[in-house]
Amino acid sequence: MTTPDKLIQPYLFFGGRCEEALEFYRSALGAEVDMLMRYKDAPEQPPEGMLAPGFENKVMHATFRVGASTLMASDGCGGAEEGKFDGFSLSFAARTEQEAEQVFAALAEGGTVTMPLGPTFWASKFGMCTDRFGLGWMVNLEH
Repeated sequence: MTTPDKLIQPYLFFGGRCEEALEFYRSALGAEVDMLMRYKDAPEQPPEGMLAPGFENKVMHATFRVGASTLMASDGCGGAEEGKFDGFSLSFAARTEQEAEQVFAALAEGGTVTMPLGPTFWASKFGMCTDRFGLGWMVNLEH
């Protein structure tokens, strides 16, 4: 089997119920959680006003596997109605800085940038946008 040259992974937002969902997927599907980080444990805190009050203990990011599939998940930032599944985003794993910049610019054209592409504590480049069709995207270039 060859390694794919592009990888798109589902990113699920659970509006405050991420931990509950992960437990459910463990039980129902045999999911294995590889990583879980709460907002309060992040080395950099979100900008003031981005996180809803009381979301400090919520899941900022989790990665879990179901068989050979890897999915990512979060509680979001609390903007959605708590307890409501408010959708998902696709995460594009870029291989180079140039690819990250090109893909992000293309996806954002005619859409809305939620978080400009830039460095974060987990990635050389990371950005979020909604494309012109309303689909959420995250472009990520690991360190």
